Amino acid sequence: MGCTGPKTVIEVRNGETFLDLIVKQIETLNSKYGCNVPLVLMNSFNTHDDTLKIVEKYQNSGLQVKIFNQSQYPRMVAEDLMPWPAKGQTDKSGWYPPGHGNVFDALQNSGMLAELLAEGKEYVFIANSDNLGATVDLKILKHLIHNQNEYCMEVTPKTLADVKGGTLISYEGRVQLLEIAQVPDEHVGEFKSIQKFKIFNTNNLWVNLKAIKRLVEADALNMEIIPNPKEVDGVKVLQLETAAGAAIRFFDKAIGINVPRSRFLPVKATSDLLLVQSDLYTIEDGLVIRNPARTKAENPAIELSSEFKKVADFLKRFKSIPSILHLDSLKVTGDVWFGSGIVLKGKVIVEAKKGEKLVLPDDLTLEDQLVTVGPTYSSL
Repeated sequence: MGCTGPKTVIEVRNGETFLDLIVKQIETLNSKYGCNVPLVLMNSFNTHDDTLKIVEKYQNSGLQVKIFNQSQYPRMVAEDLMPWPAKGQTDKSGWYPPGHGNVFDALQNSGMLAELLAEGKEYVFIANSDNLGATVDLKILKHLIHNQNEYCMEVTPKTLADVKGGTLISYEGRVQLLEIAQVPDEHVGEFKSIQKFKIFNTNNLWVNLKAIKRLVEADALNMEIIPNPKEVDGVKVLQLETAAGAAIRFFDKAIGINVPRSRFLPVKATSDLLLVQSDLYTIEDGLVIRNPARTKAENPAIELSSEFKKVADFLKRFKSIPSILHLDSLKVTGDVWFGSGIVLKGKVIVEAKKGEKLVLPDDLTLEDQLVTVGPTYSSL
């Protein structure tokens, strides 16, 4: 998305960032129940200094904001599998944060785990900061405490947009996470079937802190290594990463809980940002709530071309975010600019031919239409 710092500082709407919304959610929780739930941010070495500056704005909020760093591993040169820093690449580009599976070791190594346990904390709710649907659900917490579950993964029904998402399986008597990277090529089609594998991992995780301490100290979290090839400064490198969901098989009484799709609202691309900035959602106490006037269960399918990929470019191309309450799908290609007060309904395709600019006028309503340079309007 073209971010130069932490993704949490992207504005979602009304000037409020991802982090602002998360802080509001926890402030509301603490106020309602008279408790002191802290917000704990795991950073990489790339975002740590920026995050320290960003959280200064919450100093007088009454909310505890704690910060710790995940580990820093050397990238390996793909050609000979030697650590890149050992071959002279000593700046930041020679290193990488090894995926969110590192959260358990990083909690222990940073001293954060000991700090939380000393404060009497029992469970941690772990989520990606860009998942606007990941909020504290006390019904889930109550279930875990009552049944003494050390680990819980939130899963949700798989759609055609989620066919690559990891799923839960029962293997060797334990619940395990199966990722597409672990599936032999001849079975990938079967893995992607939404009839056979009907759920996928949201990466919303609830974990008992004492169990984390026990397993980390015993060096028992032997999660599968995920090779992640990249090219940095023209050099092909390899990063070895782990996923937090893969830890599920090491915890006692680990479970998956099937949750509504509303608890999975990630913003991984500007097409996702368009959804949450639109009239499809409202925000209340930091919670992103789907507009009940949207009658269809699925969100519109949004496809934006490379001109919209970076957040800064995306924002400048919209005078205001269109109304998409009754939209089924939108595909935008080329140098397209949106006026204010635009309403999109049904299936809409907007195409600007190469080398030409297409400006959609203010207060335009498009329903089941193809728009090309001119602009020319055709029914679909």
